[in-house]
Amino acid sequence: RGESLLFGTKRAADAWCSLSLKVRPSKRIRPSWCSATASLSAPGILARSSADMTLVKECTITLMLRVVAQDRGRRGATLQDCVESGFVKILSIARACVIAFVGLWYSVASVASGAPPLFVLNSLEANVSVIDPVTWTETARIPTGKEPHHLYLTPDEKSIIVANALGDTLTFVDPRTAEVQRTVRGIVDPYHLRFSPDMKWFITAANRLNHVDFYRWDGKDLTLVQRVATSRTPSHLWIDSRSTTVYSTMQDSDELVAIDIATQTIKWRVKTGPMPADVYGSPDGKHLFVGLTGGDSVEVFDISGREAVSVKRIKTGNGAHAFRAAGDGRHLYVSNRVANSISKIDMNTQQVVESYPVPGGPDCMDVSADGRYIYVSSRWARKLSVVDTQAKKVVRQVNVGKSPHGVWTLQHAPR
Repeated sequence: RGESLLFGTKRAADAWCSLSLKVRPSKRIRPSWCSATASLSAPGILARSSADMTLVKECTITLMLRVVAQDRGRRGATLQDCVESGFVKILSIARACVIAFVGLWYSVASVASGAPPLFVLNSLEANVSVIDPVTWTETARIPTGKEPHHLYLTPDEKSIIVANALGDTLTFVDPRTAEVQRTVRGIVDPYHLRFSPDMKWFITAANRLNHVDFYRWDGKDLTLVQRVATSRTPSHLWIDSRSTTVYSTMQDSDELVAIDIATQTIKWRVKTGPMPADVYGSPDGKHLFVGLTGGDSVEVFDISGREAVSVKRIKTGNGAHAFRAAGDGRHLYVSNRVANSISKIDMNTQQVVESYPVPGGPDCMDVSADGRYIYVSSRWARKLSVVDTQAKKVVRQVNVGKSPHGVWTLQHAPR
């Protein structure tokens, strides 16, 4: 139970010291220092990976020096002799040690850091993949209702709500521990979902059934207040910062609809380009950006007047679909599912300023807290892809389930 991270046991450490390794001819390493080092114990953490522990135990300076010393037929070799006679062998062993220690460090860091997991909704498997952001492995699968597509954090940040469209349910999950808290039934066709900024309203888009539903939220329970009939296939929602208006795209009737939250009535509707999907509002509240999945552009609407006016189309790539703010208050990412890319838009100039290749049909995204990494579901490849925006490429992929869609983590850049 007293295993040392470096030497295995106190006895092993003292045995190593007894080799009388000479740092300089007149100075030897003190056994007392070795014993103190051997007391650095972490058996609970090391038990996490017996394979790593085996490698770590063997990856000691003792082993390195003994191997080289045996080549010379002497156990009491000086450091200078070892380097001169077996430098290549030391490097080879050291390389293996580094690999083992790095693997072990990731396991230790995963436990010690307390980093909240990433959640990836697997729409065609009715479950959620839980991803460890330190080891980058899938640690669990959470069963949900049928066809989970999107998810949203509750205002108190105590729950992630997974919307199960075909299951007519909401699954509440702890965003820190990934434990299922409860299931709410009777929520009809919750495809997309949003909380109003004032935290009073929970609004869902019924993608199959052509309506937008308004629920009162008291901090725990949901109460249906109004069901507003819309056009064909309401897709995504956006709510303005004053909690006065919800905007919804109509995927199959090529429209953008504005609904007054106070009265739950439609204020206006305008035509859009082909197959509008996600919608995002500029920080100044004057423009809406609409992804045209049936085209190759993001359509920009001026909403400062009584009705929305289309003012521009920003060409990004085929299948422009989902948005995610970069976190700096100025830039916006859009995933181009068909073009296999993500575009970065400057919302002030309304131009594409960067582009990142992402294979497998990039869809929903989240952004790391420091703004450097984009976590995106590769819809057709069954993977979570991690994009390094500085290197401008995918640097990691994690296997998940079928048709991964929504992505979320508690440690994220501002939205």
